[in-house]
Amino acid sequence: MMKEMYPKNGKVILHVDMNSFYASVEMAYDSNLKGKPLAIAGNVEERRGIIVTCSYEARKFGVKTTMPLWEARKLCPQLVVMKPNFERYRAVSLAMFEILRHYTDLVEPVSIDEGYLDITESFEFGSPMEIAESIQKRIHEQLDIPCSIGIAPNKFLAKTASDMKKPMGITVLRKRDIPKVLWPLNTNDMHGVGKKTAEKLETIGIHTIGDLAKGNEIQLKTLLGINGIRLKERANGMDYRPVDPESIEEFKSIGNSTTLPKDVGNQLELFRVLESLAETVSVRLNRKKVLASTLGITIRYKDRKTITRSKKLSNPISHKEDLSSFAKQLFLKSWNGDPIRLLGITGTDLVDQTRAYKQLDLFSYEKDAKKEPLLNTISSLREKFGKSIIENAGSHKMDGSQNIGTGTSFNKDFLRAFPNKNKDPD
Repeated sequence: MMKEMYPKNGKVILHVDMNSFYASVEMAYDSNLKGKPLAIAGNVEERRGIIVTCSYEARKFGVKTTMPLWEARKLCPQLVVMKPNFERYRAVSLAMFEILRHYTDLVEPVSIDEGYLDITESFEFGSPMEIAESIQKRIHEQLDIPCSIGIAPNKFLAKTASDMKKPMGITVLRKRDIPKVLWPLNTNDMHGVGKKTAEKLETIGIHTIGDLAKGNEIQLKTLLGINGIRLKERANGMDYRPVDPESIEEFKSIGNSTTLPKDVGNQLELFRVLESLAETVSVRLNRKKVLASTLGITIRYKDRKTITRSKKLSNPISHKEDLSSFAKQLFLKSWNGDPIRLLGITGTDLVDQTRAYKQLDLFSYEKDAKKEPLLNTISSLREKFGKSIIENAGSHKMDGSQNIGTGTSFNKDFLRAFPNKNKDPD
């Protein structure tokens, strides 16, 4: 009987999104923080920090993510500020995904605090609404964390639905609801459309999601590349991406190596090669919008003996200067002085560039603090003109395509700790 509540041909996808995750985890660990305006900041000293996330109580005062800490304190003098505890967030995230796997093997983590579930064959646990209510209840009771859930026939609509009611909301969004619910909204209210893209769309007369749904494909492709076609499909509620538990392995490593035209034993010459390799790897990392948490080098000597060495970094990197510096340090520790025929640099343990937050240490604190005014200025410019107003040169994709979707705070390296085995239903 319950199976009849599921579509015969289509799918039922849930998007589960933790509400104000870092702040909620801290409140779960310390009940004294509940009900208070709480912010998590990369550097808790006044005027030097940036808000990573904040509680809904803090948001009522106008505090928001990426805001400088001094400004947040001005808006909310009673703001409680804490440093991020990534190990704590990681542990809660793992527990949250274990709960999700109770209902289906098809769970796709997309960040530390959100994921998709394909529950098309999960009718034994009840109707889609009953499953969503059960998930929300279990996460709240077992972890003391609020979450919002979207129920829809595909990932795009599920993600859109989960954003509609926060915190602790459950929203059903069907394709037949799109003309009434989505089409009247401005394009920048659509998941996957930033302010800059919305401004571009306005130049061809597209102001609402409905306009985009009916847009001319040739115009859209000329303006935005393949992403223009993809956005039109989304505006019409079309999204054929499957829920893929293995998608976290999309980018395992990014690197580059070169075979030298002759055997080289001169250190300065080898350093120049490493600098060139670092520049290429930096461009590729930025193009994929990821950072490397581990850096490796490959050395092949003239007798073809090859060695690889790697180092786990305290902070993820993507800038060519950082890559070059660490590669040289690793090289000097590994090189035996013999002439070299091949050199390579590889970045692994990749983390999403837009969601990775740097944990400052005693060595980098002073340098990062000096960068803070620049970061604040960049943040303001992006707020005013769109996220892509200032980017590294290497971040521009050569094929004109763009990734659809942004998310909340996330380190992709945490996903690599997920066991491949799936938990059997209790």
